Amino acid sequence: MPRRVAVRQQYMDRAIPQFVGIPAPAVTCWTTAHSDVHWANLTEPLRLLDWEGWGRAPEGVDAATLYAYTLLQPDAAARVRYVFPILGSQAGLAAEATVCAQLLQTVARGDNLVLENQLRNWSEKLRRR
Repeated sequence: MPRRVAVRQQYMDRAIPQFVGIPAPAVTCWTTAHSDVHWANLTEPLRLLDWEGWGRAPEGVDAATLYAYTLLQPDAAARVRYVFPILGSQAGLAAEATVCAQLLQTVARGDNLVLENQLRNWSEKLRRR
């Protein structure tokens, strides 16, 4: 049975320098990820929906994705960063840079334009880490 992959190293090596402006950070831990955790894929009681993109990804990709989709709400974004300490850590840098690059790539295609300024601010913070 083939191993499912949500994020490929080759993608990271190409997209992170292009969209975030740093070399792709080393991945310290690859793990299984949903890879599309955002508020529309979460229910109460807590369940994750929409699993078609799951697979192997850098540790923290799910937390970074949820964080990205919370950027328009600073208090909620701060809470996500608090709840998921991988965010802001050296180990989480690969996940954050990957998700930031993925979403900036969608902005370049005309999607997620409402997040553009916040994503660019996030990429600036990632360049300073």
